[in-house]
Amino acid sequence: MEDLYRVLLVLHLLGWAIVLGGVLVNLRSAKIPKGVLHGILTALITGVLMVGLAESSDAIRDPDTTKITVKLLIALVVTVLVVLGVRKPRRVTTGYLGAIAGLTAVNVAIAVLWR
Repeated sequence: MEDLYRVLLVLHLLGWAIVLGGVLVNLRSAKIPKGVLHGILTALITGVLMVGLAESSDAIRDPDTTKITVKLLIALVVTVLVVLGVRKPRRVTTGYLGAIAGLTAVNVAIAVLWR
């Protein structure tokens, strides 16, 4: 169980890295590449799977439900922004991409700093 959790954690972090990197690289052109959509979906799904695995296993520490709720809400907002930006590219501006990058950074900071 612990090994599966760690694999999911790596995939989760890679998903967030794809989102942040893809958005920052495309700030000048103000577009959302398809890879960012795949990254956020990877991060969202692996995050949910990690919480489920942690809740069902005695070997993994139970997650803080308040922290997980805040992180899930931020991830859902980022997901909606990315999906809307991919479907309607004309709405994407540098501020729009900045919001996605900022929320991504906040989500990572919460994961690391909230104890």
